[in-house]
Amino acid sequence: MPRHLGVIMDGNGRWAQARGKPRTEGHKAGVEALGRLIELSARQGIEFVTVYSFSSENWRRPKEEVSFLFNLLRRYVAAELERFVKNGIRVKVLGEREGLDKTICGLLDQVESRTASGTRMQLNLAFNYGAKFELASAMRKIARQVASGELAPDAITADMVGENLYTRDIPDPDLILRTGGEKRLSNFLLWQAAYSEFIFIDQCWPDFDEDTFRDVLLEFGQRQRRYGALENR
Repeated sequence: MPRHLGVIMDGNGRWAQARGKPRTEGHKAGVEALGRLIELSARQGIEFVTVYSFSSENWRRPKEEVSFLFNLLRRYVAAELERFVKNGIRVKVLGEREGLDKTICGLLDQVESRTASGTRMQLNLAFNYGAKFELASAMRKIARQVASGELAPDAITADMVGENLYTRDIPDPDLILRTGGEKRLSNFLLWQAAYSEFIFIDQCWPDFDEDTFRDVLLEFGQRQRRYGALENR
């Protein structure tokens, strides 16, 4: 069983298009699938789930779709917040908040503070997130320490980089799942995924269900994770 599961929830638009529906209907169905993921993961005892909810590149989409996604986030948090609190789900938001609307920032702060005592599972929402920006931000933090004389360049380690990422208190993902048929990370957890297992499936995200979840976990369970060492004999 993975301790940390990362999910790239892809295929909402294609799911809707295949059914002759607008893309917004795909996003609504995708939110329902997210609810299934959270419930199933908590039931299986997975400690951390990180979902790619809105990337820094998603700003390139039509303004109407971006606005819809933000409104969908507001409705989702309003509908699910008390359930998160009741079920012990802690929510942490990974991503850049500078430049976001104040109401969105306030919403993100609220969901983090209200769920802070949750111990059953941690749900990480990668929102306005881009891994390249995350790494560049970490480099700037470390560079400032070097410039001030607090840190010698030779003292910089991989662990130090990790401590300056959004995920500094979170173990690296054991498994990253991407739905929708594409086989790439799309700027998601690039540093953290160094030794992750990857599973790519053609099924669009809104169709994610318990059968899919079981199949993914079964495949993960058959992987041998060697971290650069030799296979156990």
